[in-house]
Amino acid sequence: MSRAAPADRRHSAAAVKAAIDALGDPDRALHSAGFFKTAPGQYGEGDRFVGVTVPAQRRVARQFRGLDRDGVRTLLDSDVHEHRLTGLFLLRSGFEKAATAEDRQAWVDFYLQAVFDGRVNNWDLVDSSAEYILGASMVGHDFDGLLDLVAEKDLWRRRVAIIATAAFIKNGDAAPILELAPRILDDHRDLIQKAVGWMLREMGKRVDRALLLDFLEDHAAQMGRTALSYATEHLEPGQRAHYRGLR
Repeated sequence: MSRAAPADRRHSAAAVKAAIDALGDPDRALHSAGFFKTAPGQYGEGDRFVGVTVPAQRRVARQFRGLDRDGVRTLLDSDVHEHRLTGLFLLRSGFEKAATAEDRQAWVDFYLQAVFDGRVNNWDLVDSSAEYILGASMVGHDFDGLLDLVAEKDLWRRRVAIIATAAFIKNGDAAPILELAPRILDDHRDLIQKAVGWMLREMGKRVDRALLLDFLEDHAAQMGRTALSYATEHLEPGQRAHYRGLR
């Protein structure tokens, strides 16, 4: 009786991890641990780094393009930050290259599960994935799922919802960010403030500046300083002063 052929370990989660770990730099890892706030009580508490640049991680992801969902799940379950980010690059690739609508939706559902499992748990992980997977899957459809996510108190789920609106903004649709932003103006966590202000600013640049100005007239008084600063960054000095004066 013939034996089944062994799995090709050259295209596995273990091989991806080994490729990432081989590029590690202890000095960079130490710097990253501080930059991404991994100390006790900070938003990235307990995260581990091996010290690999993002461009290098993208090259590894290209090398292992086509890794299946089981392999990607193994990467996302790692406690090493770069393993999870590379896993998200591979997840995005799987989503974008899906041959059928069913497979495309399976990647989206897989991503959402990772979000709810707490595996997309730092701002770079969110910003590298939310727009390109969740947001992209919703353009041209309803965005009720973003309303559900932004209603969550969890920092990362809420940021995923906000950043996902970038896909709509780039397609000329301001509706999602205009719907989401007023719901979280009282959330003064820095990473939420920055995300909201950033998306509002992009809406003003890419869709319609009048929509941004109308939003600010209605809501500047309730906005935190950081969100307002980000949202008004490209306005004239007099306009920025006007909206700051409404607070």
